[in-house]
Amino acid sequence: MTLHLPLLKQPLDIAVVAPSGAPLNEAAVVQGLDLLRQQGFRVHSYYEPEHKYQRFGATDEVRVRQLHAAASDPQIRVVMALRGSYGFSRLLPYLDLDLLAQSRKIFTGYSDFTLMHQLLLQRGVCSIAGPMLCDDYTRDNPDEYTLKQFADCLSSSRHQVEFASDMAPELDVQGVLWGGNLAMLAHVVGTPYAAAPENGILFLEDIGEHPYRVERMLLQLHYAGILKKQKAILLGNFSGYRLAEHDNGYDFAALLAYLRSLMPCPVLTGLPFGHTRERATLVVGSQARLTAKEGIVSLEMCYQW
Repeated sequence: MTLHLPLLKQPLDIAVVAPSGAPLNEAAVVQGLDLLRQQGFRVHSYYEPEHKYQRFGATDEVRVRQLHAAASDPQIRVVMALRGSYGFSRLLPYLDLDLLAQSRKIFTGYSDFTLMHQLLLQRGVCSIAGPMLCDDYTRDNPDEYTLKQFADCLSSSRHQVEFASDMAPELDVQGVLWGGNLAMLAHVVGTPYAAAPENGILFLEDIGEHPYRVERMLLQLHYAGILKKQKAILLGNFSGYRLAEHDNGYDFAALLAYLRSLMPCPVLTGLPFGHTRERATLVVGSQARLTAKEGIVSLEMCYQW
């Protein structure tokens, strides 16, 4: 398979940090860093294999130090998470949040990195729910759509995603785009680390969560008064779970019907985002316009880097 690598319009310095899980394949990390260079990035890797600790990319102290160092380096423009998994939660009390927000770096990642998006959103700073080194740049056949979305987003102050949805009423709404991994958003509800814009456009995804657990987390957001204050809710990829015989017809479709019965705002499916190969790049904190007509949804984002 030949990869038509989408290139940056101009070179950018990118720092790779390991704020969460350790990589599963060290050789693939080297391959991923090389692919970033081929795409037009000048790469600065803060990850050091010898600092791996338990399941994490390094100890809590070292991982905090990586984030602070990348944010403090005047050369760096983009800061990319090495991998998601778990670990960012442990860093929250030790991060210099003002340093991270005022650095004006473009932070990118998803999954566990949703917590970084929350911290920056609190401070009115845009960030990217988008690629990480693992697995977007380390797999043997990287996805061209994913890499093109990322390159296009970095090269402009406007970005667009289009997708088909199962039930998309005619729609035209505007609001702040925010969201990410559902488990991480539910995890920080009621803590100082949560951000939940009103009249926003909320996007959600998760992996390995049975529909009843997805429902439980959604109800947590609902009972906290968050969901009813949104202009629209976009559901990305929810996969990696197994239904049981005793579910007795309760599946993701049943969950979706129940959620739609509760919500005063539209709930749209089909967003190409989540733990999947083909992933749109979404700018958290951007001013977004969501339109839908005849089952085709368009999400337009405006932002300043």
